[in-house]
Amino acid sequence: MTEREFAVECVRTLQNAGFRALWAGGCVRDELLGLEPNDYDIATDARPEQVQKLFRRTIAVGAAFGVIEVIGPRDPSRGGEHLTVEVATFRSDGTYSDGRRPDSVVFSSPEEDAARRDFTINGMFFDPIAGQLHDYVGGRADLDSHTLRAIGDPFARFAEDKLRVLRAVRIATRFHFGIDDDTFAAAKAMAPQITVVSPERIADELRKLLTHPNRAVGVWLLRDVGLIEPILPELVPEQPRWDRTAEMMESFRVGPNSFPLIFAALIHTVDRPAAEVIAERLRFSNAEKSRMSWLVENQRVLLDAPTMRPSALKPILVHPGIDELLALHRALARGQVAPHVEFCERVLQDTPREVLDPQPLLTGNDLKALGMRPGPDFKRLLDAVREAQLDGELRTRDDALARVRALSPGSG
Repeated sequence: MTEREFAVECVRTLQNAGFRALWAGGCVRDELLGLEPNDYDIATDARPEQVQKLFRRTIAVGAAFGVIEVIGPRDPSRGGEHLTVEVATFRSDGTYSDGRRPDSVVFSSPEEDAARRDFTINGMFFDPIAGQLHDYVGGRADLDSHTLRAIGDPFARFAEDKLRVLRAVRIATRFHFGIDDDTFAAAKAMAPQITVVSPERIADELRKLLTHPNRAVGVWLLRDVGLIEPILPELVPEQPRWDRTAEMMESFRVGPNSFPLIFAALIHTVDRPAAEVIAERLRFSNAEKSRMSWLVENQRVLLDAPTMRPSALKPILVHPGIDELLALHRALARGQVAPHVEFCERVLQDTPREVLDPQPLLTGNDLKALGMRPGPDFKRLLDAVREAQLDGELRTRDDALARVRALSPGSG
């Protein structure tokens, strides 16, 4: 059973029990656009407790907001994970005093449920059993005209949840839609207030935006809507610099590109300490922070690759992020020849891995055998031996031990 088939069966089960049940939101939009939805959501007049009684396996992921996750059979195409569908009771929202989430909800009708959603293209419902679209907000017309428009008063929609400003940029980028004038004006006015949103939610939207092939459009919209200063004050752009950044985004259109790589390109004008501050502020994962910071730091170092000592270049070339680093440098070149990139690619192609990253000649145990006690000198001596090994000055363990004795006369 596919996810779509499971979503149809969930609607059928609810309808057979006498409830109204419809697909809702993004899955409807994607189906109308001929795209495969990432997931399926169902809206119904059944209350949460009624939904739970109808299905054997459920999780109350947001019962206070009327949301129940229905667990289906395992899906072999997803590694045996269970199919899931979120079923939410039609509702209208109360006030949003914190600009992030409603203080309360009232179970209501499809029309009222549609009116509380963010954009018209996300506010439609579809009955997969009857094959009938229910559009109370003009979403189909906006899909046809490639327009992103807030439902109702755009200032009210953005005031309810400030993240919707960034979502507007991300959704317009994904579908290459124009943003309605009133919606754009409201988004720009509300942009400075996005700082009330949790860093994790902002980072999640940035991941989706920057890893999409249309990311160059998104980079322009981030600036035009006024989101750069509140989210990335380190990058408040001058026009020529931002032009170059947008051109770099275009160069990443082909092939899969990781979020750390694209984000490193976006912030390539800052240094590593600033990159780490940004990553911490936006609560990136440790892996994202480490890779992105390494890329930012070495986009400067690698420029000197043809003249670098082997002991400085080889550790970079064997780093797990080397392919991303070279991709970043190609993007920085913006279509021009990059001799240092070509040099690195030749070295990688012509040099065996065991030459670029040989087994260390010595370890801490070897230093202990010489009668040395662990301490600051351990790292200094091991680093010195490793550098000499990578530079081709030392080739054997005996050579390395002789170097240690020369650097530390009191040893052995």
